This record gives sequence, C-alpha cells and structure tokens, in this order.
Amino acid sequence: MVPRTQTGEIDMPSSINLVTIAVAFGLLSACSSIVDGTTQQIAVNTNPAGAECGFYRQAQRIATIASTPASALVDKTKHDIAIVCVREGHQQTVYQNKSGVAGATFGNIILGGGIGWAIDSASGADNKYDSPVNMTLLPANSGPATPKTPLPATYP
Repeated sequence: MVPRTQTGEIDMPSSINLVTIAVAFGLLSACSSIVDGTTQQIAVNTNPAGAECGFYRQAQRIATIASTPASALVDKTKHDIAIVCVREGHQQTVYQNKSGVAGATFGNIILGGGIGWAIDSASGADNKYDSPVNMTLLPANSGPATPKTPLPATYP
C-alpha cells in the first residue's frame, strides 16, 4: 500500500522510506553469513584425553588436533566431516559430524525471499556442525603395548 496525503496525493517521503527499508532487507538478506559466518570451531573431547585427531572432508584432511581436548577451525560446507582420533594403547575411533542447517537460514527464506539463502548456501554459511564432539577411545586388544596408529593421510 502506497502512503497518501490527506488530499490523496502520494506521500513521497514515506514512499522513499519504504523503498529504503526494502533495499535494506535485500542487502541484509544473507543473514547466516552475517550472524554465523562461513567458518566454525569444532571442539573435540576424548576419554581418555590426549588423542590426536584429524578432520576429513571428501577424503582430504582439512584440520588436525595434536592433543585433546582442543578445537579446530573449519570452513562450513554441505559436506560431512569425519573426525578420526588415535592414541597409544587404544583403537582408532571415528565420529561422523553431519553438516546440518544453521538456524538463521530460516530467517533468510522468510525475510530475504530466498536471495539470502542462495548467497549463504553458496558460501557455506547456512551449514553447521556438532560441537563439542565427545568420543570414547576403546582400549586396544590385550597383549603387548600397542603403539599409536598414525592418522591416515586421507579418509575413508
């Protein structure tokens, strides 16, 4: 509805304000990019502590934690991350961290009419991963001391 004066003419200052508001919504429609960003810290806790962990996406290592508990900064994408942890005397343990939808994505769709969602989807800002991740490392089979298995170069 276009604002009108008492005489029925278009009220230009009010119309300009409506256009300004519409443009502002359009520019701010990439809400997840602004609110959540395109990177995320993923904290990893292991029981027992002191495990080395590698983060793998699409078979490539993207981050490493030298000793838990600690966290790693990763770029957010639609692809899941496998977190592989190793420790001397324990079996290798894997956690599949699924890429989920960030909460601000729904605001993009409602307020931005899909434009913001398209921007955030392209940048990865509309995704999120579980954090913290808690993993229990099982003891290696009984017998001689089991040396720490090195992290794989790629996974899986």
